[in-house]
Amino acid sequence: MLTDPAFIRRLDSLYLLARKVLGGSLQADRRSTQKGAGITFADYAEYYQGADYRAIDWRVYGRFETLMIKLFELEEDATIHILLDSSRSMESKFLYARKLAAALGYIALKSLDRLAVYGMADSLEPLLESCRGSAKTLRFLRALDGASTFGGDTQFTACARVFQARHRRRGMVIVISDFLFPEGFEEGLRYLQYHKHEVYCLQIQDENDTRCNLKGDVELECVETRRRLRVTISPREARRYEQAVADWNERLRSCCARSGIGLTATSTAPPFEAVIQDLLRRGGLVA
Repeated sequence: MLTDPAFIRRLDSLYLLARKVLGGSLQADRRSTQKGAGITFADYAEYYQGADYRAIDWRVYGRFETLMIKLFELEEDATIHILLDSSRSMESKFLYARKLAAALGYIALKSLDRLAVYGMADSLEPLLESCRGSAKTLRFLRALDGASTFGGDTQFTACARVFQARHRRRGMVIVISDFLFPEGFEEGLRYLQYHKHEVYCLQIQDENDTRCNLKGDVELECVETRRRLRVTISPREARRYEQAVADWNERLRSCCARSGIGLTATSTAPPFEAVIQDLLRRGGLVA
């Protein structure tokens, strides 16, 4: 499915859009605060033995008789990390989530950014080790195509800690999930930000998450823990459930807004291309 030529052509169209509106990058602003040999002037420094003589500013020397070299801002390759929620609560949304991950990862690899992908549930499992270059796109898509849901409840904070232990260098972390984590999402997001990662949340929910269409006496089974519970659902309980989900989603929105974290929330109804197109036209993976 994710390696079909027709699907790859759809991804290529999204990459061309990224090139047009963002210069190919998922991030609107990739300039670092480091100084070196780049293209945007940043500052002057005194010439030192071994420095590139081509960086000497001879006009400054003519005025002050002092050798000075120009420093420029470095434009670093972004390191894109995708944390794909692969818990069983994602089963009805998993193909859609993988299509969104495929689009973002494809753009990253074609833009010569580094990419790593992890499945996330009660543990963090590598789907694609860090790699770079358009030659890795088929390997990446095959990894996504073969991915499946696993584990029990999503332990987001624990997964964030394991991720940080493996990737101490800061980068862009894209979390693709329904964000219905039993222990919440705030601590995990704060943890990633504390370690200087740029974080972007891509929330996917479907009607099964946001609506309660059950009535009467039913036996419910948790898709992640397999625990069962017999309950009686009246219209009042159904409304309380829907309000609780709406409040939870508003909590995520407020958390991201306060923390300067980018957020896109979508259902599975729109074509995945429409979600990526809107994200790109709004400036990429920025808050």
